[in-house]
This record gives sequence, C-alpha cells and structure tokens, in this order.
Amino acid sequence: MHLRSITAEALGSFAYVAALFAAILFAAPRDGGLLAVALAPGLAVFALYCAVGHHSGGHFNPAVTLGLVAGGRFPPGRALAYVAAQLAGALAAAALIFVIRSGASGGQWPVFGATANTFGGGFSLLSVMLIEWLAAALLVIVFMGATSRQAPTGFAALAVGLTITMLQLMALAVSNAALNPARATAAALFSDFRALSQLWVFWVAPILGAVTGGLLARWLNGE
Repeated sequence: MHLRSITAEALGSFAYVAALFAAILFAAPRDGGLLAVALAPGLAVFALYCAVGHHSGGHFNPAVTLGLVAGGRFPPGRALAYVAAQLAGALAAAALIFVIRSGASGGQWPVFGATANTFGGGFSLLSVMLIEWLAAALLVIVFMGATSRQAPTGFAALAVGLTITMLQLMALAVSNAALNPARATAAALFSDFRALSQLWVFWVAPILGAVTGGLLARWLNGE
C-alpha cells in the first residue's frame, strides 16, 4: 500500500479531531456555541479532502472506510491499514489538544471529558445508537453519491464537509455526535472510565450505519 495514502488518512483524521476538540473546549465556551462545534469538523474535512483526498480518497473515518467496502468502492484488504492510520491521527490530535487544555489557567474552560461520547445522561442507549446509525448511513450515502461518476465534478469536498456539519447539528445534543469511531476512541482514552466503558456503542452504531448506507448507495448508484 502506498505510504502517501496512509499518511493522507492520518492527516485528515488528525485535522478532523483537532478542529472538533478545540472547538468544543475553546470556541464553544466563548459564545461559539453548537454552530462552532458543528462547523469545525466540516471545514476540516472540506480542507483536507481538497488537500490530500486525491491520495487516499479522503475517508478520514473508519466507518466511512468500512461503508465504502460494503458499497464496493474500496478493497477489503486495504481497510485495516486505513483504520489504523485514522486511529493514529485521531489519537495524536487528542493528545495535542489535551496538552493544550492542560495548560489553561483557571476553571473557565470545559474539562477534556466534554469531548467524549456517552449515553444514559440525557438520552437512552437506543436513542444514541439510532442517531449514530442514521448519521453514519447518511454520511456514506452522500460520500458515495458525491464521488460517483454521475455526480457533478468538483463538489465532493463541499458536499461531504457540509454533510458533516449537518450531522453534527443533528447529533450533538443526543450523543455528542461521534459519527467517527476514531474520534470517539481518541476522546474516550483521554477522558474517563465511563467513556471507555461505553465506547463500543460508538464503534458498533456508526459502522452498522455506514454499511447500511454503503449498500443502499451501491444500489442507488447502480454500482
């Protein structure tokens, strides 16, 4: 496998997580609100898709990679390396933002656990699994549709970035909008035991959703 594609996936995942966690911890408390948290990962994916997506396809998310496998767009033999690169990028970003947050003075900033994905606080396990399943399915449907031969050229990055912003707005109140197992893992490892013990949900639900979306998009696009 080409080293450039692996590096591109790690960079995209890094930018996604760094932008999102920084927005949650630093922008939202300064009157940025949910809009800042929703826009940050969407803009990060848009920018990195334009910058390095031509090397790797611009997945930046294990659920997207596995959804594309289900959709017939990506060879299964390459999926593990992509997922490993995405996890590495997400963990590196979380570590960096954790260090930055640790250097803040006073108690005016949220604790790092604010980035974590959990259930049982405001919404039930079923609600969280459903929103994560739905969000991942929609993301893969848009991804495959925007990158299909029938789609207008040059708009894939914008379509995927805007979709991520939309899905963040949908899911933030319910599950803190994981959508991405690498993102959920990075947050959990730097948060607390509760986040770690519930992490399985944010692998299972997005992957099931992505596979659903991949199969549906494969049929819709006639692939």
